[in-house]
Amino acid sequence: MMTQVQLLEFPPAARTSLVVHGGAGALPSAVDPEFDHACRDSLRAAIHAGRHILDNGGDALDAVCAAVTCLEDQDHFNAGRGAALTSEGLPELDAAVMTGAGSAGAVTCTDIARNPVAVARAVMEHTPHVLLAAPPASMLHGWGCRTEDPQYFVTERRRRQLTLSSSRAHRHGTVGAVARDHSGKIAAATSTGGVTGQLPGRIGDTPLIGAGTWADDTTCGVSCTGTGEFFMRAVLAHDVHARIRYAGMSLPQAATSAVRDGLEARGGDGALIAVDRSGTAVVAWNSPTVWWAVASGQGALVGGDRSTEALP
Repeated sequence: MMTQVQLLEFPPAARTSLVVHGGAGALPSAVDPEFDHACRDSLRAAIHAGRHILDNGGDALDAVCAAVTCLEDQDHFNAGRGAALTSEGLPELDAAVMTGAGSAGAVTCTDIARNPVAVARAVMEHTPHVLLAAPPASMLHGWGCRTEDPQYFVTERRRRQLTLSSSRAHRHGTVGAVARDHSGKIAAATSTGGVTGQLPGRIGDTPLIGAGTWADDTTCGVSCTGTGEFFMRAVLAHDVHARIRYAGMSLPQAATSAVRDGLEARGGDGALIAVDRSGTAVVAWNSPTVWWAVASGQGALVGGDRSTEALP
């Protein structure tokens, strides 16, 4: 089941903007109120973590990494602890970060990084590379990244879902954040466990720069969530940027048309969050549900399956 493309637009604040997502795709009937409440609480914590950095003059990269780390540490998202499991019942975690100045880093197929987003940032800052697969613990420790035994990431809920991999009840949970800071710099970060029951070694859109994650100070930052293969084929995150840069679209126009052409027209579904150089933030989706939170010119809001509410 897919819906037509939907869009939420939030005007820029005086100085900064931040938007986060907790995944998209679940059928509303499959989401119980307790789980919805837990997701919203975690999104509140993530938006507060990122906004605290921005409000105190910190930069966009620090803000998105703080927000995503907060979500990776919760066991009800498909990222970090509690992430989806492969067909062999094991975690394989992906993450990416990108700055609007053009720096990028990503990690894929790690089963030991407590916070994959921190490893993605370390790849960007400590190596000449963009993407590393399953870096060893010694390398992660050298970068100051925390590690865990692979069983740390495995929860009973995900074990149960592995036996129901054809169900849409759990098709959500990839997390991401995009921010514009006080100096106009933009950054994006995304983290995921992939798809429940995926083949070992499968890589989705999240760690592929341009597919699930993108940032450019002159246009926008984007983080995606949904059926990764469709985002990869459409190079969707970069497509939003290209529509702004080359077609002269506004961010709402670019986000809506990219989801329509890249997902809806191809039979895929999902969502994206984005912030442009003015600080305008959007959430665009064609999936039945999407969890998000935003701090912008309208204050701080959180939304999901059932409603939208203001944050303190």
